[in-house]
Amino acid sequence: MRMGEKATIPGMAATTQERPLDLERPIKEIGTDLAARMPRPRLVSTARVEQRMTELLMKDPALRAALFRFVDVRPACATPADLIRHLHEFLADAESKTAQRATGITGRPLARRPLAAVAGAGVKRMAQQFIVGEDAKDALPEITKLWRGGVETTVDLLGEATVSETEADVYMRRCEETLRALAGAATKPGQVNLSVKVSALTPLLRPTAPERGIEGARPRLEHLLRVAKEVGAHLHVDMESFDTREAITALTLDLLSQPEFADGPSAGIVLQAYLVDSPEHLDELLAWAERTPRTHPFVIRLVKGAYWDHEVVQAAQNGWAPPVFTDRRECDRNFEALSRRLIDATPTVKVAIASHNLRSISHAAAYADARGVGNDDLEFQILRGLGDDTQAAIAATGRQVRAYCPVGDLVAGMAYLVRRLLENTANDSFLAAHASGTDTAELLEAP
Repeated sequence: MRMGEKATIPGMAATTQERPLDLERPIKEIGTDLAARMPRPRLVSTARVEQRMTELLMKDPALRAALFRFVDVRPACATPADLIRHLHEFLADAESKTAQRATGITGRPLARRPLAAVAGAGVKRMAQQFIVGEDAKDALPEITKLWRGGVETTVDLLGEATVSETEADVYMRRCEETLRALAGAATKPGQVNLSVKVSALTPLLRPTAPERGIEGARPRLEHLLRVAKEVGAHLHVDMESFDTREAITALTLDLLSQPEFADGPSAGIVLQAYLVDSPEHLDELLAWAERTPRTHPFVIRLVKGAYWDHEVVQAAQNGWAPPVFTDRRECDRNFEALSRRLIDATPTVKVAIASHNLRSISHAAAYADARGVGNDDLEFQILRGLGDDTQAAIAATGRQVRAYCPVGDLVAGMAYLVRRLLENTANDSFLAAHASGTDTAELLEAP
């Protein structure tokens, strides 16, 4: 069968909403191969120390809460005394034995100064694990290193939810500077890829008045689309909290419908699988793509979603049913169903499967293989710093992989860092299970 020729899988149901039963064996084969390719950390290494810290955070919710509070205030700490005071206060509030033992250590006068240095350096080290540089120029060495290694990238400029027009203009200029800097270093056409947040392009994005947010962000997003077209870059619109999804979608699709952008730039949007109504959202995106021919296929990045805690808390505060799945297995099943629908929609759309979950990746790869969908229409995406081993394993198999690379200073990166830490240490996350040594066969079980 030629690449790009879609096969019919024997026994497959008429609709891809039901799991094809005969995919389980290739899923396990692909997943086992990927797991075997993941580098094993040395017995004594930074990675082993970080894994041990992750395991400790997973087992101790009170300690997690204390350290997350500390991370949040780290940029405001000007001296070692400030650092140790905040750390001591947060640990003292935690009601766990681990935190109490840590409080006893920080209470010793002779230990305060070195521990403050370790704490401050530790937070900086965690941030640098995810953030590739403070600006485009600073990030170029890491970005070009990934390119040389066969890994594509998308750059995310940290900083969201602007509160003034001036801030929105600054973000837009940073985006333009990044597009031009990356284009100057690119070694092949289409290599530059930038992810943007609409909430950073306007201070007016509010769920109570979506029209104001759309009109506020329109000229800036329009400008960035023109710059991306000029330099031959891809511009991807990130999705944020549920209450802004409709406005972001409406703005993105309306601009890309304009004749000016029919032949470029390459562009796309995000679909969040943890939202209960994400299948209906996908209906809207696919219908638009079908009736809006473009030179470059519309790219849809499928993610689980990074605002779960926010959505659940906000819904509880307002007495609403949460818009997200509260059972991880339900979300995983939805992710797989959406993956199949997206792969079936190629080449009208290009699909980006953004996940670190070995089962989710293997399922999408197995289904794409069965449908004859290759690298031109499908890629896998990981977060720099969290999915590096997975990235290396995927790249080694010849499949296309892209690293999501945040750029910004430590202060701007705090919100991003906390969300990544929450993902990395949640008790039901794949990364937590993998770090704890869960058997590969168990990780590949159907949700």
